[in-house]
Amino acid sequence: MRPGLYDAVVNLDQAVYFAPRGRSRLMQLGDLIAQRYLNPEDRVVGLVGDAGAGKSLLIRGMIPGLVLTNDDDGINIRPLPVLSDAETGFFDTHTYHVDVRFEMAFCQIWEMAHAVRKAIAQGRRVIIEHFDILYPALEFNAEILIGIGEEVVVRRPGLFGPDPEDIKQRVYESLVYRKMAHSAEDLTSIVLTEMGFQPPQIHSDVKRGFVLEFRERPDIDLDELENGVHKYIDSDMPISYYDDHHITIGGEKFYCSGPRLHMPSTAAVEGFRLIKEFRYSPLSQTFLLAGLIGG
Repeated sequence: MRPGLYDAVVNLDQAVYFAPRGRSRLMQLGDLIAQRYLNPEDRVVGLVGDAGAGKSLLIRGMIPGLVLTNDDDGINIRPLPVLSDAETGFFDTHTYHVDVRFEMAFCQIWEMAHAVRKAIAQGRRVIIEHFDILYPALEFNAEILIGIGEEVVVRRPGLFGPDPEDIKQRVYESLVYRKMAHSAEDLTSIVLTEMGFQPPQIHSDVKRGFVLEFRERPDIDLDELENGVHKYIDSDMPISYYDDHHITIGGEKFYCSGPRLHMPSTAAVEGFRLIKEFRYSPLSQTFLLAGLIGG
């Protein structure tokens, strides 16, 4: 561990990040969280967040090379390694992965809790998705809790919490705004293309919104751009996952860096508006255009 990093780990109360919407950016954030807050001796890492929030991608960034037992593409390993190793009493892996909600289709909660207890007693680490479901049966908290909604919240629980349910309430309620912002961001890029402009490849985040960064100030009619997005919203077109790099809107395929994180239709995007000016950043030497959603 790098000098000075230990204090940042043991004294962590709360760290909050905007939850990125692209696959690459989410894995990069996972890598950052692992470097800053994951202690090599942590044995229980709990993740909380609804389906599609990006838990698996965050784990891939935190622990490269860890084979997840399942992910959005399907089942990777059966039976559950930590469960089968608990039955034999021989744990041949240092780090195990458990998706509690998924595994409930195959075994009982108490079986998972028993297997996790045996694994950590042998000095193994267990990464647990949907930790809030397992927590009552496990009867002890994770050493580090990570919630994923509109924000990524990192907490190191103490004697007085927080409990996983506290994290769950916060991130479940906010995830819809992240989905709205991502859907609106993609619609804005589509309308920019229709207007004859190349959508920027640089994106950043603001609370309940998005930021597009242009290397040069484009001559764009922002009222026309905003109205174009509203036409898509008013048309109520379905938004669907196509593959790892594309979505479909109204049956037409478009590139997207985070195709699983969208509202089900364009009409589900509420309160979209653009900030009607470009802000210049002398640090990045880019022109920034912000879009907002919600109230």
